[in-house]
Amino acid sequence: MKATVNKIIPFSSVDGPGNRTAVFLQGCNIDCKYCHNPETRGLCTGCGVCVPECPEGALSMVQGSVLYDAEKCVQCDTCIHVCPHDSSPRTQKLTPEETYARVKKQIPFIRGISVSGGECMLWPDFLTELFRLARADGLTTLIDSNGTIPFWEYPALMEVTDGVMLDIKAFDCEEHRAVTGAPNDVVLANAAYLAENAKLYEVRAVIVPGLYDTRKSIQDMGRFLAPYLSVHKFRIKVIAYRPMGVRREYAVYEVPDQAYLESLADILKGYGFEEIIII
Repeated sequence: MKATVNKIIPFSSVDGPGNRTAVFLQGCNIDCKYCHNPETRGLCTGCGVCVPECPEGALSMVQGSVLYDAEKCVQCDTCIHVCPHDSSPRTQKLTPEETYARVKKQIPFIRGISVSGGECMLWPDFLTELFRLARADGLTTLIDSNGTIPFWEYPALMEVTDGVMLDIKAFDCEEHRAVTGAPNDVVLANAAYLAENAKLYEVRAVIVPGLYDTRKSIQDMGRFLAPYLSVHKFRIKVIAYRPMGVRREYAVYEVPDQAYLESLADILKGYGFEEIIII
């Protein structure tokens, strides 16, 4: 059992509570116009476009595949900028055991492990085994997901998952489709399922004025989620769109100012939410 791993960040303070190791898996099943790490979307096709562009000669073609030399790489990201497939030649195919061996190096300086993407729920069996290993060493386990894959279909994974950081890209289904290319019926069903089972750690909303009706989306989201606060408390993260890292054709949207983000937070406070983070 192997998954394609884009990168592992040994220490992160923004991917869940406490100091954590963050694992980013490769591949995504939707197409967010504001995606801030588009190089995690696709799998390498071995086209070789990146090979002659690498200024350090860290890439080569071997039997139809791109070979990556980590010792020569200077992390200039030229390869991901020129990739026509929203991918990276620097990914690795790892087993849960190989991945956890890299996580374990950070014990006892981390509180847990968080897995993101791309969309990490494309690798549910891998996640289940990785989290079992982490739990055995007393680490907490979090999933960062776009919510388009039904969590209730993976009870074994839910047993070893402490919480989910769930994106709601837009509350209205057609607006969600305009933002991501996919509907959000499963996303909202996941939000309800996770909240009812005390597995919803955080809901995230990226605010992109002009792309969708952000104020109405926050209002509808707050109204929808508020009843679940009686089951367990969870937080909402209101995230400002920023053009850094996005694909060139989508780096054109308005960056919301702090006052607007705070007005959205006030809407959520009106529905009873106490922990609202603005970034």
